[in-house]
Amino acid sequence: MEYCEHCKMKHRSTEEAKALVNRLSRIEGQVRGVKGMVENDVYCTDILVQVSAITAALNAFNKELLASHIRTCVTEDIKNGDYNTIEELVATLQKLMK
Repeated sequence: MEYCEHCKMKHRSTEEAKALVNRLSRIEGQVRGVKGMVENDVYCTDILVQVSAITAALNAFNKELLASHIRTCVTEDIKNGDYNTIEELVATLQKLMK
């Protein structure tokens, strides 16, 4: 992988990465399930309930990742005197709250 000076990297522990990937795999399975529901002409409200569950799962993923980001990346940057990370965090929160 080539280094990009504009791209930040985050080293995650094996446990953290595994938990995040597992959560995403479950969400991916839910999405495949909804695709199958559409292909099989399942009733609209049943599909909507499943999509709502996917949305909730994605929100939970975001909350977990954001909490980790604040506890590690943001905290470390501030300790190192990089206060630009605060503006980056604010911009990210604004995008998440659309």
